[in-house]
Amino acid sequence: MGDTIPWLYRYSQTEQDPIWHSEGNVHIHTDMVLEQLYVLFEKEASYLDETQRQALVLGALLHDIAKTKTTKRKEIQGIERVVAPKHEDNGRSYLAYRLIDLELPISQVHRVMGLVGEHHMPKLLVVKNGDRGAYWRLSRKADTELLYWLEVADMRGRICPDQKTQLSYLDEFRLFCEEYGVWGKTYEFALKEALLPLLENCSSKEKKYTYAHAIHAFERDEIFVIEEAIAKAYANRVAHPELVIVCGPSGSGKSSWISENVQKYQLISLD
Repeated sequence: MGDTIPWLYRYSQTEQDPIWHSEGNVHIHTDMVLEQLYVLFEKEASYLDETQRQALVLGALLHDIAKTKTTKRKEIQGIERVVAPKHEDNGRSYLAYRLIDLELPISQVHRVMGLVGEHHMPKLLVVKNGDRGAYWRLSRKADTELLYWLEVADMRGRICPDQKTQLSYLDEFRLFCEEYGVWGKTYEFALKEALLPLLENCSSKEKKYTYAHAIHAFERDEIFVIEEAIAKAYANRVAHPELVIVCGPSGSGKSSWISENVQKYQLISLD
């Protein structure tokens, strides 16, 4: 795997903060996380299927991949600490094409990218008292159930003074996910099932517009019941601005698709 993801070779040379990670460098920590993950597979998480387990193993192996690039020393409250700012986002970006080279199904690629890119969020949502919308947004980016198990292994696979507190945050995260209906799933399917029958006489574009605005409004806690979504989008759902972005390699048929599907639209740019 190192030939496809060469940053793996840097783990043993990548230091971590001695307070947050007394166990040592990224290589040591990752090994401990994987050990704890396999313990979970034997016990609390034994119900997970092979696809979920594969995603978690890859997530555990790669969750700190970008620490090899972003780690630096920084003074915090007069003390020099080791930090790796935005290593989650950087890791997700770094892995996007490399995971495809591993010949994984695209759904599994998305699942692993979600774990790597969002693995800091479970504790953060609890600490910052995230609202329902924040949990709903997260559920569209990553599998919350797998995030929970990854972070349990992540916390158990380190040595730090507040480990018990951090694990308690994860338990709270799970409870909130269950309360908001996004434990291991997104809310989108249920939202669409409830919304579309109420728009039976609307056109396809009107349905898409209302559905998109419903997601936007629910995730920002601007509305709380499905009828509000319809009312909020009513004024503009028939006639509203629309931007079409076509993406694809040269010669793949973008211009042909435009002429067949949106020929009356004004062309803004060829690039």
